[in-house]
Amino acid sequence: MLTENSVLMRKAQDALKGKWLLAIGTFLLYGLLVSAGGTLKVPGSVISLIIAGPFALGIAGFSLNMIRGRYAGVEQLFQGFNYFVTALGTYLLMVLFVCLWSLLLVIPGIVAAFSYAMTFYILADEPTLKAGKAIELSQAMMMGHKWKLFRLCLRFFLLALLCILTFGIGFLWLIPFAHVTMAEFYEDLKYSRLLQ
Repeated sequence: MLTENSVLMRKAQDALKGKWLLAIGTFLLYGLLVSAGGTLKVPGSVISLIIAGPFALGIAGFSLNMIRGRYAGVEQLFQGFNYFVTALGTYLLMVLFVCLWSLLLVIPGIVAAFSYAMTFYILADEPTLKAGKAIELSQAMMMGHKWKLFRLCLRFFLLALLCILTFGIGFLWLIPFAHVTMAEFYEDLKYSRLLQ
C-alpha cells in the first residue's frame, strides 16, 4: 500500500534535517545554472535546452541520496553530464511528448507530464537505460498514481502561494522540500511495486 502524501512530506522534512543549508545552496545553484543560459536570447535558449537534462539527472540523484541517507554534495549536480547523451535525449523526448499531448488540449499535456514525472529518478538509479525505456518505465510506474501526484503537487502549489507572501524568500526552502518529497514519492512507488 502506498504511503500518504502527508507522510511523504514528513519523511522529506526528516531527510532535510541538518542539511537545509546544503539543500538550499545546491538548489539555488541548480536554478541559477539552468536559467543562466536563458538570459542570452536565442543561443541561450538552446544552451538551456541542452543543459536542462543533465542537470535534471544530477538533481534527481542528489535528492535520492538525501532521502537514502547517503552522501549528498553540490558536485552531484554535475554527475548528469557523465551521461550527457542519455540525459539530453530523455529531456528532449519528454518535452516533445508533452508538447504533442498539449496540442490536443492542456489537460492531456498535464497528464503526460505526470506520466513522465519519475523518469529522471529512474535514470538516476539506472543511468545506462535508454531514454525511451526510462520514459516507458515512468509511465508504467505512474499508472494509477497520477491523481496521487496531482494532489501532492496541489499541496506544493498552495505552499508556493504562501511563499509569494514572503516576497519569494520562502521558495529557498520550498523548492528543495518539493524535490526531496518527489524523491520520496518515487522511492515509495518503487518499493510498492517490488512488493507486488
